[in-house]
Amino acid sequence: MRLRLLSVLATITLVTACESTTDTISGVTDTGAMNNLSSGGHVTVPAPAVLSQGEFERAVSQDRIFFDFDKSVVRSDAKLVLTRWADWIKQHPQNLVTLEGHADERGTREYNLALGEKRANAVKEFLVTQGVAPDQITTLSYGKERPAVPGTNETAWAQNRRVIAIVSLESML
Repeated sequence: MRLRLLSVLATITLVTACESTTDTISGVTDTGAMNNLSSGGHVTVPAPAVLSQGEFERAVSQDRIFFDFDKSVVRSDAKLVLTRWADWIKQHPQNLVTLEGHADERGTREYNLALGEKRANAVKEFLVTQGVAPDQITTLSYGKERPAVPGTNETAWAQNRRVIAIVSLESML
């Protein structure tokens, strides 16, 4: 894609350089698009901005959703949050997003890793149905290995049954 863009811009530069007259077209404003040419004839194309986790969190107000005990179904109260995630991700196609699935401490390590994966995949499926490109999202499961809240009570467990969206600082482009 970049090679094609460079070829088109180089062709435009050559055609423009050979032109000896200038025409004035009413209503057209010079945007300075050709100002990105260096003296060597190379085109400098600025890379799209890759936004940070903080910018994502400020835009969507919440970087995690929660699940019921032993479930991987997206709750109805999470759908508004996920819709905001989808809108943001679609507006920033240069960013990669990792969905981290988590579980509470109950159950075996293997069971909770599988449950975390199911939760992350359920969120990915929801985002894809909202128009997000599947290759923009990766999933990962930590199971019960990374609790957000320590404790062996329902309050702690409820906070640990989650999927977190992590915006990568690596670009897709």
